[in-house]
Amino acid sequence: MAETAKRFEKIYAQGMANVTEIWVDRETGVNYLYHASGYSGGLTVLLDREGRPVISPVVHRD
Repeated sequence: MAETAKRFEKIYAQGMANVTEIWVDRETGVNYLYHASGYSGGLTVLLDREGRPVISPVVHRD
């Protein structure tokens, strides 16, 4: 079976009990904010101050 490239890449991580991470979609460049505390967590699109999604340049690192 051929190895597939990972679609999402974690670019930032903070905390151990209360975790905050930023993930980037490697196909679209859209950034997502993930936060978890205990048994709950959530994921949302990371927005700039004008309310638009934060988009990073797409870099294909295989």
